[in-house]
Amino acid sequence: MRRFVNPGNTAFEVAVNSQIYVDKTGLLAYTNSVINTKQALICSSRPRRFGKSITADMLCAYYSRGCDSDSIFASYEIAKSDSYKKHLNQYDVIYLDIQWCMMDAGSAEQTVSYLNYHVIEELKEIYPQILLDGIRTAYGAMSCINAQTGVKFIVIIDEWDVLIRDEAANEAVLQDYINFLRGMFKGSEPTKFIALAYLTGILPIKKLKTQSALNNFMQFTMITPGVLARYIGFTEEEVGKLCEQFGVDFREVKRWYDGYELGDYHVYNPNAVVNAMINKSFQSYWSQTGTYESIVPFINMNFDGLKTAVIEMLSGATTQINVNSFQNDMVNFVDKDDVLTLLVHLGYLAYNQNMQYAYIPNEEIRQELLFAVRRKKWSKLNLFLQDSEELLDATLDMDEEATAEKIEKIHTEYVSAIQYNNENSLSCVLSIAYLSAMQYYFKPIRELPTGRGFADFVFIPKKEYANEYPALVTELKWNKNAQTALNQIKEKQYPQSLLQYTGQILLIGINYDKKTKEHSCKIERFERVLQ
Repeated sequence: MRRFVNPGNTAFEVAVNSQIYVDKTGLLAYTNSVINTKQALICSSRPRRFGKSITADMLCAYYSRGCDSDSIFASYEIAKSDSYKKHLNQYDVIYLDIQWCMMDAGSAEQTVSYLNYHVIEELKEIYPQILLDGIRTAYGAMSCINAQTGVKFIVIIDEWDVLIRDEAANEAVLQDYINFLRGMFKGSEPTKFIALAYLTGILPIKKLKTQSALNNFMQFTMITPGVLARYIGFTEEEVGKLCEQFGVDFREVKRWYDGYELGDYHVYNPNAVVNAMINKSFQSYWSQTGTYESIVPFINMNFDGLKTAVIEMLSGATTQINVNSFQNDMVNFVDKDDVLTLLVHLGYLAYNQNMQYAYIPNEEIRQELLFAVRRKKWSKLNLFLQDSEELLDATLDMDEEATAEKIEKIHTEYVSAIQYNNENSLSCVLSIAYLSAMQYYFKPIRELPTGRGFADFVFIPKKEYANEYPALVTELKWNKNAQTALNQIKEKQYPQSLLQYTGQILLIGINYDKKTKEHSCKIERFERVLQ
């Protein structure tokens, strides 16, 4: 068993033998289907802790010669495929973890020469009959072996983009690495010796300049997941089964870790779900991924509308973005859309491909972003949070006049760009105004089915605050009056859907009068009827 050529199945065996392993071997049926085709070059990008390395280890274990992996895969989905036995342990696999190789090489500058040297040395051991003396590149050695034996290789590269991300300003390193990738995958010669390539990392392949030489790759990303959508993270069905197995409340897991919309699937962060199952604790596990420090400079960039968009999304709103101009690197940013698109690839935002908007996917990420912006001491945000906290206090104190005044102030001073035309535009302002509530409440539920209709907003407190903070059922009106809004809540029995919630419930009616440009508010405590 070698380090880079046919390293075996032990790494994947560790994953399978772990306390939690979710079967993602169905991906192999897809890779089997594209071997030796024009679609055989695959780049699958996803955030940290979304199973990139486990997937790479799985591919290596399945395809590598020199080991017998049937006992590992026989009970999983891929074993049901007609292509299972045909490709099992039938290829010479070259597996490169660029992050690890860079560290072992001693520097970024020496990484490519390190890769070439060690791959060639191991190929010499496997093919002693092939004269490889004088060959200077791994792909040159692969080409020679193929020419004399007809053998084709599978190349798996984990953290393929680490040099692109970490050495963005080092043109010499980037050129050296891009030339290595070009020699390995671009042109007619590599099609002779490459049966399949699978690159995985955080960023998609760069669109312009040097990396355009790799435009022959099929790309599957957090924005365009394609047929790989259900293999990028845990699906809702898979999470549901884990919750049953470990006795964990699925609703809480959904609130904390759901939110990524990939194709037809709701996808959860695998790392967070595994930790929640094992620890029986709902908290943010995201800070352990190491990306927090890297995003702070981006969200602090001075692009028009960036900070406003972040504040709005923290409040539960969505923001339209154009993902097409992003250059797939961490250097070239033209506007806020580029920054927000990067945050989608990093997993700090989710993206709805059909509606083309970004949003914060779940409670875990919301907490991380709130921590990030507070650490940067955005003056605008700090002033806004102070006003938002005063609004929440006034609401909880059932101070109707103060609540209306605070909503009006926040609309005028912070979100005046939103022009009131109907209840929907008023709801946009309200979602932002109650940002401070996110410390104690889950993301507000819009249009919650309740009783005989749909409540505009329902705030449900987090479990640890349920005894101190009431649930808030809010109805909004435009050019009517607050009492009408409050009456609608009671007449349509909106609180009925919250009867399982044992804490207090406040009913809140809010109206905006277009003529006077004033807000009004009515608040009542919901009185439960004893049976």
